Amino acid sequence: MSINFGNKLLGFGMMRLPKVEKDGKEEIVYDKVSEMVDYFLDHGFNYFDTAHGYHQTFSEVAVNKCLSSRHSRDKYILTNKLTAMYIDKKEDIEPFFMNQLKTCGVEYFDNYLLHSVTKNNYDKYVECGAFEVVKSLKERGFIKHIGMSFHDSAEFLEKILKKHEEIEMVQIQFNYIDFNYKNVQSKACYDVCRKYNKDIIIMEPVKGGKLANLPADARKIIEDLKGGSMASYAIRFAASFEGVRMVLSGMSSLDEMKDNVAFMDDFKKINDEEMKAINKVVEILNSIDIIPCTTCEYCLEGCPQNILIPSMISILNQKKMYETANFEHNYDLATRQNGKASECIECGNCESVCPQHIEIIDALKEVVEKVENK
Repeated sequence: MSINFGNKLLGFGMMRLPKVEKDGKEEIVYDKVSEMVDYFLDHGFNYFDTAHGYHQTFSEVAVNKCLSSRHSRDKYILTNKLTAMYIDKKEDIEPFFMNQLKTCGVEYFDNYLLHSVTKNNYDKYVECGAFEVVKSLKERGFIKHIGMSFHDSAEFLEKILKKHEEIEMVQIQFNYIDFNYKNVQSKACYDVCRKYNKDIIIMEPVKGGKLANLPADARKIIEDLKGGSMASYAIRFAASFEGVRMVLSGMSSLDEMKDNVAFMDDFKKINDEEMKAINKVVEILNSIDIIPCTTCEYCLEGCPQNILIPSMISILNQKKMYETANFEHNYDLATRQNGKASECIECGNCESVCPQHIEIIDALKEVVEKVENK
C-alpha cells in the first residue's frame, strides 16, 4: 500500500510553536498556531508532525485546538510517535496510544513512529513489545503506516531494518552541515534507508534554526546567490535527494511559514552553483568550534536541577560566534526560574538521551567559565 505523504514536500513540525511567557511559564499561543495551520492548508500543504513530549505534551493539545477541531479529517495527514520514556511495559502502550488519539482529537494516525530510536532505548522498545503492539494497532485501523524516527549510527539503523520489515518509513536528521558529520551520519543513514527501500522523512533540515542564522561570512555567501532566505537553501538541500518524501520544518511564526511555503510551493532542486555555495558555508561552519545542539529539548525531561540546557548551549555557541557580544541578559533570563549551569550535578541523564550525542556536562562547565562567571 503506497504511503500518502500529502500534496507537497514540506511538513509542519509542531515542535517549536509560537510561545509567550505567562506567570513564569511558557505557553503556546494557540491563536497564532491556528493562523499558521490555516495558512499552511490554504496553500496546499497538509502534513503535520507531533509527539507527546513536544512542548511538555502541549503540542498534541495544539493539534486538537488548532487543527483537528477546525478542519475535516480528510484535509490533513497527521504523524505522532511512541516515546520510550513514557512506557515501562507492554501493557502501557495501548492506553498511552489511545490517550494520544483522544488528546489530538482524531480516530487514527496516518503515520505512527517509534520515537528517537537509539542504542539506548531500542532494547526497551523490543522488551515492551512495541513493534508488535504498533502492528496490532495498524491491523485494527488505528494507524495507517508504521515507521520510526532515528538518531544513531548507520550501522545500527541497518541492523534494525534487517529485523523489522514492518518499518515502512524512517525519519532521519539530515542537513548540509550534518551530511558527513561523524556523530550524526546523515548521508550514511540516508544511504541505508535507500538500500532497504524505505520512505524517508527529514527532520532538522535547518538544524534547529542554526542554518537560518549563519555567521556573517557564511551568510554573505548565501546572500550573494540572491535567491532566497538562508532557511530556503537548507530545506531545499534536504528535499533535493531521491527517496525523500517529506521535509519537516519546525516553524515558530507565520512569517517563517510564509517564507517556507513560498519556496516549497513550486519546489526546485538545488543547482550546481547553489551547491558550491553551500559547500563553502560548510567549510566556514566546520572551522568554528560550536556545539551541535538542535534545541530538541529531550535533555530537559530528566534534569533534576531544572537547567535549561538548550538555552545554555545556545548562549555558549553565540558567544563563540560573536565574541564581543554581551550575553549576561540572556543568561539572566534563562536562569531566573531555572537552574544555573554551575548547579549541574553531573548525573548524566541529559547525555543519555541527547540525539546529537553532545557531552553536555562539559558544555555546562564551559558555560560556567565563559558566561556565568564573566
